[in-house]
Amino acid sequence: MTIKMNDALGALMLDVEGQSLCENDVRRLSSPSVGGVILFARNFADREQVTVLIKEIRAIRHPELLIAVDQEGGRVQRFQNGFTRLPAMAVFGERYDAAKTTDDKIAVLKLARSTAQLMAEELIECGIDFSFAPVLDLGLNSETIIGNRAFHATPETLIKIASAYIQGMQAAGMQATGKHFPGHGHVLADSHLETPTDQRTLSDIEANDLKPFVALKDQLGAVMTAHIDFPEIDADLPTFSSFWLKQVLRKEIGFEGLIFSDDLTMHGACVGGNIVERTERALTAGCDMALICNEHKTMDEALADRDWRASEQSQQRFINMKAAPQTKLSHQLKEKLKQELYALC
Repeated sequence: MTIKMNDALGALMLDVEGQSLCENDVRRLSSPSVGGVILFARNFADREQVTVLIKEIRAIRHPELLIAVDQEGGRVQRFQNGFTRLPAMAVFGERYDAAKTTDDKIAVLKLARSTAQLMAEELIECGIDFSFAPVLDLGLNSETIIGNRAFHATPETLIKIASAYIQGMQAAGMQATGKHFPGHGHVLADSHLETPTDQRTLSDIEANDLKPFVALKDQLGAVMTAHIDFPEIDADLPTFSSFWLKQVLRKEIGFEGLIFSDDLTMHGACVGGNIVERTERALTAGCDMALICNEHKTMDEALADRDWRASEQSQQRFINMKAAPQTKLSHQLKEKLKQELYALC
């Protein structure tokens, strides 16, 4: 399919101010620089309200903007009232470790798959294209910002569970986004508040953190970058690094999907300069779409500077991230699954 660039989506993903669109939201989302919207808890009251909001967003542009949310589970679940309460992903790793037989381990993988399918179905029913999930960071320390958001501390077990989870998302018609490349699990600091530093060498990271991204590259529709300083490897954060994105992720790993930056307003990204400089650096380094969230004045500064157009290759990747509803879990299975998940939360 050939994209007409005058009908193309832009390279920025923004958010909206409240639970319905205001004039400023419509102005921003009408810009040719914008290609997507991420929704947060402040945008959500219940299923009916958010479904109406999503319809309003979709009516603004053609082709329609991509619409995303962080619906990981545990402490990162933006939509709750009327949605299944999802456990932290570490629960699946804990159950896998506790499983005594092969059949028990298979049952855990099936539970992860069904959970992901239910999560994706509920979002698609409201008009969401995708959740920024799953986390592929290693869950090495409960004190890290990742902590129980991760499936497991070892790459091999994480890969098994994450693969099952991604299969569940795909069964519902949703593409998966692996985050945070090249791996956030070894640092304690929260990149929302500061720029974490990881002193390890590339060989150390290849032997651990990169393994999930390598093993799952063909299952992922997208990858999201990490705002982490790896001084022994590259002078730039992965978000701003052509070494990490073009050399390692694209060329060496062979990933062909969409690359999202993490939110460029996070403090961890501030080393990249002002918002225009951060955006330019992220897109030049290899990101297809740059997130600018929660600071509406900052969004306006970026939009006023220039048109942030995406390449035709990026446009094709955007199309692939659109939700395409597939099979649905039976009502009986959903109810049984909801009860099991409730007990795990």
